[in-house]
Amino acid sequence: MEEILTLKELLLQGDIGGALAIVEELEEMTKDDIINNIGSYGIILLLHLIKQEVENRQTRSWDVSIRNSVLAIRKLNKRRKAGGVYLPPEELRLALAEAYAEAINQASLEVANGIYEVEELSRMVDENVIIERGLGLILAAE
Repeated sequence: MEEILTLKELLLQGDIGGALAIVEELEEMTKDDIINNIGSYGIILLLHLIKQEVENRQTRSWDVSIRNSVLAIRKLNKRRKAGGVYLPPEELRLALAEAYAEAINQASLEVANGIYEVEELSRMVDENVIIERGLGLILAAE
């Protein structure tokens, strides 16, 4: 809110350069929020992909969770008025890579009733394969 008031004041003063700086800051804050939200859904997505891989099975609950996470990420990433997306594929891949550590930590509690430590689980799945699988689901035609 403070930024909006500052922006208004700068515009009233005719300080276009200062106003543009505030607008850029607001854009960055918005993008950071979107990245954080995408990361949260990315953790859920990757967690269930890890569970499927290690347990070599699927459940309806996991499938629904994966679909819901993919839909949420797509929705968050879509620029409504301007069109396009906030994060292109490479930045989405990076967001998933950043979410992976939390996903594998959570998976250590859930896979096979928590019998595996994070290190063991990490040896059982290929991080890059899981991330690429998640990215593929997000980028697949809707």
